[in-house]
Formats: sequence, C-alpha cells, structure tokens
Amino acid sequence: QVQLVESGGGLVQAGDSLRLSCAASGGTFSRYGLGWFRQAPGKEREFVAGISWSGGSTYYLDSVKGRFTISRDNAKNTVYLQMNSLKSEETALYYCGASLGVGARPQGYDYWGQGTQVTVSS
Repeated sequence: QVQLVESGGGLVQAGDSLRLSCAASGGTFSRYGLGWFRQAPGKEREFVAGISWSGGSTYYLDSVKGRFTISRDNAKNTVYLQMNSLKSEETALYYCGASLGVGARPQGYDYWGQGTQVTVSS
C-alpha cells in the first residue's frame, strides 16, 4: 500500500510559477511510475505529466510542454512538478498517482493522493 501526499499548491497570478511535491510512503517507491493529473470543477481528471520508475522517460500533455517539468528523487520518495508561466485555465486540483506501469489514463493508476489546489488568477 502506497500513501501519497501532495503539497505546494496555492494562489498565484497568471505567468507565475509553482512547484508541487508529492511524498510517498508505505511501498517501494522506485518500482512505480508516477503521474500528475488535474481536475477542474465539472471536468474529468486530466493527465498533465508522467515519469517512469527510473526517471529516464517523461511524458507531458501537449499544452504544458516547455512550461512544466516532472522529476523524481527516489532517495527522498518524492516526485515534483515544476510549473512555469501558469495560465488561469490551469486552475484545478492537482493530484499525483502511482502506477506499476506508466500512462495517461487515470484508470491505470493504483494509488492517489488527496490533491493540492492550484488557483491561477488572471
């Protein structure tokens, strides 16, 4: 059983940056691919970025490429999402998930955190 706890969300202005963290416990962190998703009110959960168990492969939603960077530190059991040039439409609850594979479908993830709110004002 893996527990995930996100942090780092907040209220920022459009164009600002935030760094989200997701700390894991209770499992072998380095076995899991990890993903960041977001969900705005009334919308489905959307894949934002993913990283393989080794960190050697990363994947991004097209609209965040060049602005967001996912990384992981297996020694600290933590995955990060650096978000630059944030846009108001990216206001959402941001979740991290852990999967024995890696992919963009929420159904493929076995464990989820509780989410951290990111609000971007225009």
